[in-house]
Amino acid sequence: MAENPVALPSLAFTSIEAQSALASPTTSAVPVIKANSLRDLKNRVNIHDVVGRVVTLRKAGGARFKGLCPFHSEKTPSFNVSADKGYYKCFGCGKAGDIINFVMETEGLQFTESVEAIAQRFAVTLEYEEGSGGPTRETRSLRQEIFDIHDLAADYYRQCFLAQTPHGEFIRNYWTKNRRFTAELGEDFKIGFAPPEDSGLAATLLKKEFTEDALRQCGLFFTRDGAVLTIGSLRPRFRGRLMIPIRDHQGRVVAFTARQLELTPQDDPAREAKYVNSPETPIFIKSNLLFNLDRARTHATDGHPFVLVEGQLDALRCWSVGLKTAIAPQGTSITEGQLALLRRYHPQVECFFDSDSAGQKAALRFLPMALKSGLEVRFLMLAGAEKMDPDLLFLERGLAAYEEVRKNSLSAMEFACRSILPNAATAPAEQKSRAATALFEIIGQSDSDVTRMAFLGEIALYLRVPLGSLERDLRALTDRRGSGRFANPNAVPAPAPKPALKAANSATESHLLFLCLHHESILRALATQLPHEWIDQSHTPGSLLNRLLAEVSHNDWAGNSQIDQILETEEEKSLVANLLFETSDEEDLAKMASEGLRSLHRRFLEPRVRQIELEIATKGTDLDTDFSSLLKQRSDLTRQLLNPPKLVLGS
Repeated sequence: MAENPVALPSLAFTSIEAQSALASPTTSAVPVIKANSLRDLKNRVNIHDVVGRVVTLRKAGGARFKGLCPFHSEKTPSFNVSADKGYYKCFGCGKAGDIINFVMETEGLQFTESVEAIAQRFAVTLEYEEGSGGPTRETRSLRQEIFDIHDLAADYYRQCFLAQTPHGEFIRNYWTKNRRFTAELGEDFKIGFAPPEDSGLAATLLKKEFTEDALRQCGLFFTRDGAVLTIGSLRPRFRGRLMIPIRDHQGRVVAFTARQLELTPQDDPAREAKYVNSPETPIFIKSNLLFNLDRARTHATDGHPFVLVEGQLDALRCWSVGLKTAIAPQGTSITEGQLALLRRYHPQVECFFDSDSAGQKAALRFLPMALKSGLEVRFLMLAGAEKMDPDLLFLERGLAAYEEVRKNSLSAMEFACRSILPNAATAPAEQKSRAATALFEIIGQSDSDVTRMAFLGEIALYLRVPLGSLERDLRALTDRRGSGRFANPNAVPAPAPKPALKAANSATESHLLFLCLHHESILRALATQLPHEWIDQSHTPGSLLNRLLAEVSHNDWAGNSQIDQILETEEEKSLVANLLFETSDEEDLAKMASEGLRSLHRRFLEPRVRQIELEIATKGTDLDTDFSSLLKQRSDLTRQLLNPPKLVLGS
């Protein structure tokens, strides 16, 4: 018997009513996407391609993949993706869903915005319900508009860079001769130029009819409150500067870094600033973004850790010589949010900041946060007293310089010890004690006892003090500050285990629900042959099974793509995701379903037989009408128990 193919399920709301309910309350007209168009989208777009933009996925057998969960901090991958079923499920935090849920959760979009974003990225045409209008300039997502504006701005700045004009010639010479980068690298990263005095970008965007909110909030212009937006009133934020597009971890342009040039006008409000970043906008929060992570994450593997440098041009230089894992913060100190993002893709990072005092202080600030995030850290150093920044080093020596600095790299604790107490061999006891206390603060950020004890051993060796003395000092410090002081304060507590479902009450319903979700022929057979009163609806599997069978019996059921419409709670969503990730080695599916049907049949009838037998025993042997009726009922029920039902699958 051939099974119907399992349709891709969804945990997102797909009904017309639900789409309207999830729209922004400020939206005056809600474009409603047709249900068949949603099904087509989910069938055509592979969930691996959607999730893989955010999570580094590794093969886990068959069509399954695993990675570090983007929704909570973890070191062991518990985030699972099933490419054939179109589902993701984290067995650590419980998050589950399909491609639409994933985009909604990771990008903070409304339902319709998420569907439109996926359709745009994968070139899928959407159909809208008649009269709903589809996306218009008024109803389009503000975030999506700002993304679109940045795409156009990046193209505009790039064309200015390439223009056959005196300014174009100047910026190309600056790029290739002053900075000594190749034209190919400029093309690869879409390096641009903002003309000193120019209204071309404003004219282009106004012609595209972007909304006023999007133009005011995109960060590319200075605007005056209340002023009508015209070419003249949209004053460019960036003038006479080299433009470096900043992309998020999915590769979308979200901002720019603008490098000062001789052409930067004197009336520029930030004329003296060497680098100016875009302000924060609805799509750009600099503390949650790392430059070049969208590219570097695909190259970071065992033996090829991330290399954290201070600036974008440092990262570009690394890339130009073949070091593809270089990343940089966005003109601010490294943040915990950036490190948590980094940890999703690879647990190892090498820190290579400038060797001046500012760079070394930044590296020391970075270390405790890296340990909190569960990153394995090393610090790249030049031999001896040589001082050079990564940009110049790689420019002069190429990729060979990377191997040179790796040979002289320091472990996390070696670097911390040298930074806090450079001359430990000659330092007096008081200085060693103060240094030990400062180092205790750093090692206390790790949530691993093994790591902390290993660090303690390194500290003892460097300070030339007995390990036992350090252990006693650490215990004393811990006692003074409370026993929890050295636990990881940022660790996300594991979700409290939910009470186990009583196997006797829910196992059969759960098993039948599993079969229904995986085999549509069984679902349709049970819908006609399993009486609803046999199902125990006091627990989630039974309640959901009953609802699913009723939906199939009384409505036009189009397959698992409609399952989202009957899910009412997060517990039900999680249960469905779990069942979809399960597999069975059984081959005789009809036999499995029949056993479940008989189990429910027996569980329903046996209590009734016992109740009748109790009444018979109570009444004695009186041959009245009630007694005879009880005997007949017992006989009928016994006969039913001796002839259990067998599920008949349709042809």
